[in-house]
Amino acid sequence: MRFERTDPFKADYQRLPEHQRLMFREAARTFNVAADRFVATKDPSYWPANLRIKPVVNATGIFEMTWSFSGPDGRATWQWTTVHDDTGDRWPAVRWRRLGSHRIFRDP
Repeated sequence: MRFERTDPFKADYQRLPEHQRLMFREAARTFNVAADRFVATKDPSYWPANLRIKPVVNATGIFEMTWSFSGPDGRATWQWTTVHDDTGDRWPAVRWRRLGSHRIFRDP
């Protein structure tokens, strides 16, 4: 899955301890496979239950992924977008918005 990262996401990532970065990167690999399958089929059953993919309340078009339940609290927000490659072709992509604990929902 193609992706882009917002500046707040990049700053959030830099604040995470290394072990949490590793946890997120592992979850992101699983997420990317599922996102590719979802784009191809539009079948929501491809989202792994352990990532708890769901819309963020009161934030239209923004979704959350929970990458850690049992300490540390690990969540990320994202949205669908489109990116262009060097030839001008358009591709579905994920825009990672925020990363961290439950407090990211103050400004998802």
